[in-house]
Amino acid sequence: MNTPTKPVALIVGASRGLGLAMVAEYASRGWQVIATVRGEASTPLHDLAKHAHGLIEIERMEITDPKQITALRQRLSERHIDLLFVNAGVATRDTEVSALDVSDAEFIQVMTTNVLAPLRVLEAFESLVPNTGALGVMSSGLGSVADNEHGGWSIYRSSKAALNQLMRSFAAARAGDPRAMLLICPGWVRTDMGGSEADLSIDESIPCVVDTITNATGTPGLRYLDYRGHTVHW
Repeated sequence: MNTPTKPVALIVGASRGLGLAMVAEYASRGWQVIATVRGEASTPLHDLAKHAHGLIEIERMEITDPKQITALRQRLSERHIDLLFVNAGVATRDTEVSALDVSDAEFIQVMTTNVLAPLRVLEAFESLVPNTGALGVMSSGLGSVADNEHGGWSIYRSSKAALNQLMRSFAAARAGDPRAMLLICPGWVRTDMGGSEADLSIDESIPCVVDTITNATGTPGLRYLDYRGHTVHW
């Protein structure tokens, strides 16, 4: 009798924080996880992989480098990916910097990393995801235009709103696609980016994020959901 094949997740941006926690959670649930890091340095992901009994594979990819996206796509060309999820993202050094004061270079870096690069990854790898699979990106509640009543984090917030818009265009161009497409808001989490005053620990957020992705898989079309599975206002 053939042994059932483990489901496979490709999680892009997993060296630390939320991406690392997603890798750990999926591996703990018996998934085979392909996880990406930038550069050659050892990371917490490498430490996690040492004790994962072969369930975690590490690949190198800088998502702002199209050549590296192409190279990884070629390396994985024969793989079947049940979940493609892009977690990578950055904020401005000063999260409250204004449009007047932010440099062109930093603005371009945030927009390239948070908006353009994730969609390039989805477009490059989507053919590896079957009709029963899911494609997702890590968005944010800050990306909601409707819920923006207090401002703050203006550049980061605008990048997530732009990501949401590009993801809507991605889904619209694939009308009738049976796969789940997801924009996930993890909540305000205590990470290097979220800061020590954030509402949630990683352990309070990420298992719920994975449950939400699992519950949404099998439902076609794009949804914008928080970590508890609730719809977020566009």
